[in-house]
Amino acid sequence: MLIDPLDGSSNIDVNVSVGTIFSIYRRVTEPGTPVTLADFLQKGVNQIAAGYVVYGSSTMIVYTTGNGVNGFTLDPSLGTFYLSHPDMTFSKKGKIYSINEGNYFKFPQGVKDYIKYCQKEEDDRPYTSRYIGSLVSDFHRNMIKGGIYIYPSTSQSPSGKLRLLYECNPMAFLAEQAGGKCTDGFNRILEIQPTELHQRVPFFCGSFEMVEKAEEFMRNAAEQK
Repeated sequence: MLIDPLDGSSNIDVNVSVGTIFSIYRRVTEPGTPVTLADFLQKGVNQIAAGYVVYGSSTMIVYTTGNGVNGFTLDPSLGTFYLSHPDMTFSKKGKIYSINEGNYFKFPQGVKDYIKYCQKEEDDRPYTSRYIGSLVSDFHRNMIKGGIYIYPSTSQSPSGKLRLLYECNPMAFLAEQAGGKCTDGFNRILEIQPTELHQRVPFFCGSFEMVEKAEEFMRNAAEQK
């Protein structure tokens, strides 16, 4: 198991939602022997379960074992979770984009172009900008309402800030099981081969068509370099 015990910890002292993210794999080494790094450095496609807990106005656990996504809400009077959100899915196209626009001038050109696209008054746009600063909370809202979460590379952090193994992979597994899509802007997150435990990657995750459109802007900008 890999776990991020407290996602969005900077929100605690202002009483904003935070969460826990977890990812479960089968070990690749022989059972009964000491665990090695190889047991953890597996591609996300090898996950057998993943999920998150969101601590907000209610406490929810959302998880998948590879057969869809279900959400359970804590009943504090009984101390048990009950199935409140069966078969959770992303809409194919949402209207929310979640990104820290304060870093706009540090973003790659493809991300800047996509933000302009989201803001343009055309067709069903502009989209709504919503960013909490907690991956769990932003992902949870976007899965329910439809949207995209982006934490790209920047000039200061060329590899992005989110960790592949215990942030991006579990969320990508959940997103794909819910009909969404997750990439690093070019490649499927779940197919990235980890090389270190705390490896970072850029992250584009959410409603399928929104992620595809963001990838299109990334590819176009890369081709024009």
